[in-house]
Amino acid sequence: MKENMKILDVDFSTMNMNETVEVVAREINNNDNRLFHIITGNPEIVLSSQKDKEVKNIINQCDLVTADGVGIVLASKWKGKPLEERVTGYDLFIELLKRGNEEGWSFYLLGADEQTSRTAAENISKQYPNVKILGRHNGYFNSIEEEKIVLDIQNKKADILVVALGAPRAERFIYKYKDNLNAKIAIGVGGSLDVIAGKVKRSPDIWIKLNIEWLYRLICQPSRWRRQLVLPVFAYKAYMEAFRERRR
Repeated sequence: MKENMKILDVDFSTMNMNETVEVVAREINNNDNRLFHIITGNPEIVLSSQKDKEVKNIINQCDLVTADGVGIVLASKWKGKPLEERVTGYDLFIELLKRGNEEGWSFYLLGADEQTSRTAAENISKQYPNVKILGRHNGYFNSIEEEKIVLDIQNKKADILVVALGAPRAERFIYKYKDNLNAKIAIGVGGSLDVIAGKVKRSPDIWIKLNIEWLYRLICQPSRWRRQLVLPVFAYKAYMEAFRERRR
């Protein structure tokens, strides 16, 4: 495995998408019963880790943090060690479905509203017929229902638990129950189920290539403007960190 890169005290993987998928495949195929926790790290969760000790602890104890977000890639360039590519939650999820269709992997889906969850599961089954959806549950549940959900996940023993509860709620859930989930892999994927279900449109390729996917999403969902405020804050902190390192 490649050496990680530290950005604002978070160790990011420097692996590209194909290398990341291979790591997942290796973990699924080994006989270790330990859960392999993947966090798709974006500027929002990085800044959250600086304020929230629990989030910081979760990130420190997870197995892999991928570079989700152009801000992370930009920060790597400022450090003089540009990452090869982004490994976003949605893109990684799709690649795992493709590989899972070849290997017959099983998934459990947790998150989104009930209709979106159902439609996403149906669309996955149609597009990836060899993937096994062992179970699913929407992301609206109370503490009592949460215990039942964890038991259901535990009993289903999926290869990959996909948690679409948003960050850092997804990370908190995985960390809290990591010893009881009986899955090989657990990964937070943000709003990916919304995209797969057709509820939210994926940014056009040209916007993604130009690294302005965030702008497209803001135009389509103006309510996201508060979340976007973290981007200039992250950029400033990441640039200053790189500047200080270059002066040493």
